[in-house]
Amino acid sequence: MATTRRRTAVDSPCMKPSRPPMVSGIALLGLLLRVFRKGPEAAIKGLHAKLGDVFTVSFLFGQKVTFLIGQEVLSHFFRAPASEISRGDLFEFTVPMFGREVGYGVNRGTRDEQLRIFVEALKPSKLRSNVEPMLREVKAYFSKWADGGIVDLKHEIEEVLMLISARCLLGKEVREKMFDEFRTLFREIENGVSFVSVFFPYIPIPAHRRRDSALLKITETLSEIVKSRRRSGGTEEDMMQRLIDSKYKDGRSMTEEEITGMIMTLLFAGKLTSAHTSTWTGACILSSTKCLTAVVAEQKKIIRKYNGQVDYNVLLEMDTLHNCIKEALRLHPSAPMLVRKAHKHFTVLTKQGNEYDIPKGHTLASPVVLNNSMPHIYKDPEVYDPDRFSPERTEDKAGSKFSYTSFGGGGNHGCFGEAYAYMQIKIIWSHLLWNFDLQLMSPFPKPDWSKFVLLPRGKVLVSYKRRQEVPKHLVNN
Repeated sequence: MATTRRRTAVDSPCMKPSRPPMVSGIALLGLLLRVFRKGPEAAIKGLHAKLGDVFTVSFLFGQKVTFLIGQEVLSHFFRAPASEISRGDLFEFTVPMFGREVGYGVNRGTRDEQLRIFVEALKPSKLRSNVEPMLREVKAYFSKWADGGIVDLKHEIEEVLMLISARCLLGKEVREKMFDEFRTLFREIENGVSFVSVFFPYIPIPAHRRRDSALLKITETLSEIVKSRRRSGGTEEDMMQRLIDSKYKDGRSMTEEEITGMIMTLLFAGKLTSAHTSTWTGACILSSTKCLTAVVAEQKKIIRKYNGQVDYNVLLEMDTLHNCIKEALRLHPSAPMLVRKAHKHFTVLTKQGNEYDIPKGHTLASPVVLNNSMPHIYKDPEVYDPDRFSPERTEDKAGSKFSYTSFGGGGNHGCFGEAYAYMQIKIIWSHLLWNFDLQLMSPFPKPDWSKFVLLPRGKVLVSYKRRQEVPKHLVNN
């Protein structure tokens, strides 16, 4: 198998690998024109077909981005220590979204401590208590649908996920007393995230001014909730309480600003990326009669087996639904590109046997949508086929752990909220598939590349009809 490695002092000069093929000058202008005409995905696929698994694009002012495509060249990208490859200052744009007390607004040591707290708070043993409030929000929301009609699936999913997030992450104070106000403020922060924000997060444009004002008001509101809980000594079963109770390794508690920033981080990741995945999952399932039949049959079997009672263990039995979600994410990852900074040079060896030297200082880009679609790993990679993850096939295990990177590649680069995301998406789609006959009415959507998270472009219209044979206690209890 091809490998990724660092050069050592014993390497012979005559064996020195070459630099990757370079796109610059006139070729760069052609690339930008193709991006404008065909979109980023088509442009990168074109370069991959022409230049191979490793190539560098030289942008203006000397900025060089080296693309690494395929699991054969990704080992060092994911496994290298932070001293050699890290996110660097590439995520500086998140600071005005979440505050300067968390994430990329603090030093590496504090950030690692906060990550440890995140991971502890999102352990499966802690998540079990979230199933019941999630179910309650989902059932209450969809009980307001008529017996039949047409809805914009993207809008409906975003609404119910905001309710779930308010209940499970923010707590009853926000959910029961100030939900509408908080939702409005949070949307201002969401609307302040664009590709312009990624590269110029502090320029004084109207969207950024609204974002900054909204974050200030949210911070004030959540800080007061934290102070009130600490004064009262009461406890709640939500993420806010887990963060209030958490401590750094030196024994100090988190400040109100730190808790607010971490809650905002979780809210953004848990709501926005889950809305993306839930909507694409629905569009994919409803576009495949075979998949829809299989996943509905699984729901009928499981719901009847447990007489409508759903808990964390029941969700784990929904293998068909799980694979449908996973396959939707393979084709439509929420983050189209994983980006890092090289602090030391290293070498990669491609599947074709070409060895390249990647210089220190290069930005590294791993296009997830291409890595998830390698034809020597996945059969008919452009086809939506959840069965490829079944025990009989396990196509994602055929190469390495980097054959499927929709959740970041594992380890320190993995998504700590993966279990939480699957849980709330399964709860939503289990309820919809069991209670409604659904049909996709609009054409299959295209990704919206103007957004930071690649949601479907435009409305995703779905017709629904409530199933009359479903016992009432399974719908509303």
